[in-house]
Amino acid sequence: MYTCLLYDVRDGVATITFNRPDVFNAFNDPQSYELQDALKQVARDASVRAVVLTGAGRAFCSGQDLKAAQGEEKRSFYDSLHKRYNPIIRAMRALPKPIIGRLNGVAAGAGCSLALACDALIASTDASLIEVFINIGLVPDSGSSYFLPRLVGTLKAFELCTLGSKVSAEEALRLGLVNQVVAPEQLDEATYALAARYAAAPTKSIGLIKQMLNKASASTLDEMLDYEAYCQQIAGESDDYREGVQAFLEKRKPQFRGA
Repeated sequence: MYTCLLYDVRDGVATITFNRPDVFNAFNDPQSYELQDALKQVARDASVRAVVLTGAGRAFCSGQDLKAAQGEEKRSFYDSLHKRYNPIIRAMRALPKPIIGRLNGVAAGAGCSLALACDALIASTDASLIEVFINIGLVPDSGSSYFLPRLVGTLKAFELCTLGSKVSAEEALRLGLVNQVVAPEQLDEATYALAARYAAAPTKSIGLIKQMLNKASASTLDEMLDYEAYCQQIAGESDDYREGVQAFLEKRKPQFRGA
């Protein structure tokens, strides 16, 4: 049903794959709108309890397809971001399910922003991240100015954004930009082991934790104490909480259903 993406659901895990390998999965208009739709699909599908986001071929995503935009009449950067990229980032952060980025290659520009918007990142040793915007006279967008300083601090974020330096997978791990780095042949195993663990976890709790961490960056301690109590009440009324307690009492592994 998609022309620029592959979409597959298996064992509670939805895999969304950028599928323009000939241009390193760079974004054209169809790909951006298809990704918006795919994120709506995973939000609606109760059988999906974890998401893997990745790229076909040798790249994760190289950002905006500059060649595709050359033949068009001058477009508004402002409108393009609000229509194409910003809805994607908002949907990723609002999705009450974990998104695992499978970094198989370069994540550049908006592709880097998409990677940083994931909840967990597992990178191949072949992968790299680069805030490439400055190299063509632009500024970071699609959430990079929000995510990057929170992950690496303002000094390092300024350096990476203003110099456009490529960050290797090993350096990204040291900086706290990715969770794990593995050999290319181990990337699928590592990614889907984590995805399977999340797919068997209490999904409602994970969604609430994601909301809490989103809110924490712009809240006071008192606000977060109140919000924790609010979220804990919701979690405490879930079927998974009841199953977790029962499993503990019966000394068995809980069978969470994500409800």
